[in-house]
Amino acid sequence: MLYYLFDYINKVFDPPGFEVFRFLTFRSAIAAITALFLSLFLGPKIIRILQKKQIGEAKKIDGPKFHWSKAGTPTMGGLIIILSIAVPVLLWGDILSIYIILVLGGTIWLSAVGFLDDYLKVVKKLPNGLIARYKLLGQVTIGLIVGAVIYFSPQFGDYATVTTVPFLKNVNLDFSYLYIPAVVFIITATSNAVNLTDGLDGLAIGTTTIVMIALAILSYVSGNAIFSNYLNIIHLPGSGELTVFVAALIGAALGFLWYNSYPAQIFMGDTGSLALGGAFGILAVLIKKELFIPILGGIFFLETLSVIIQRVYFKYTKKKTGEGKRIFKMAPIHHHFEMEGWPEPKIVIRFYIIGIILAIVSLASFKVR
Repeated sequence: MLYYLFDYINKVFDPPGFEVFRFLTFRSAIAAITALFLSLFLGPKIIRILQKKQIGEAKKIDGPKFHWSKAGTPTMGGLIIILSIAVPVLLWGDILSIYIILVLGGTIWLSAVGFLDDYLKVVKKLPNGLIARYKLLGQVTIGLIVGAVIYFSPQFGDYATVTTVPFLKNVNLDFSYLYIPAVVFIITATSNAVNLTDGLDGLAIGTTTIVMIALAILSYVSGNAIFSNYLNIIHLPGSGELTVFVAALIGAALGFLWYNSYPAQIFMGDTGSLALGGAFGILAVLIKKELFIPILGGIFFLETLSVIIQRVYFKYTKKKTGEGKRIFKMAPIHHHFEMEGWPEPKIVIRFYIIGIILAIVSLASFKVR
């Protein structure tokens, strides 16, 4: 909103210095700063409210026993993240941009789905929270909306259904009529993947921040004709506006990490994890980098894969021998390392390091082609 106000003042009165508000880099920087300070400001207040209302994490019987001491820690902290993203984007972003509408709307939608799940678990004391099929319905719905808007909107033109193929120059994959189902799958998968990763203090929010830094760069260059031509990637006019959203998310995430780092004062809950995962998927879809998700989001991919392998192997061995066996001591894989005796902070830091390496590989792939 301030973006339009300052733009109007600049056009009508032409005061010195106001032209800076037109620059994407400046608006992205100020959005990140606004989000960071808002997150740091809201953190203690929301923590106190949640503590007062006794909205805390329930004891997870199927989790490691040494996590039982975390029961009672305030959850639904995703509210801090979402508020700290939405306000700066509304202030400094072009809210009429189709890119901003889709990513911000999708993130808020998935946060609402996660909030309902958290509410049913921690307030209504329903052990399983929101029924799985209803949660899936919420994810599929936003996937259908995003996919359909991109598919039918003339703004995306010839590039509506195509995506960049990693490490291959001048090669794009066209999803064609399978595009909308592909978008539904991607958004559902990424939102669930970050949700699975959210099991250690600071793990999900930290790895998400690393991924978002890479996406901020990709969003900016995708919307810039000169840079996209230099890197030989799809130029998407207007997509640079996503940089404001991603910058706000990074600022909000860093502020939340201040309170979520070990030992955590608050957990994000599904309110945050579903939203952040969905934002990752939607951003990848909007800038046509869907096939980079397993690389850039390699930590999330590994966490999800470990759960799938564990379940498939358990069911297979139970059917074959009558007794289910496990490959990992516990899934997702971060719990396996805990059961091996690794301290929680060490696991988190090492996952950060892997995430940084994967982000560098993803960015480097545009020149190593």
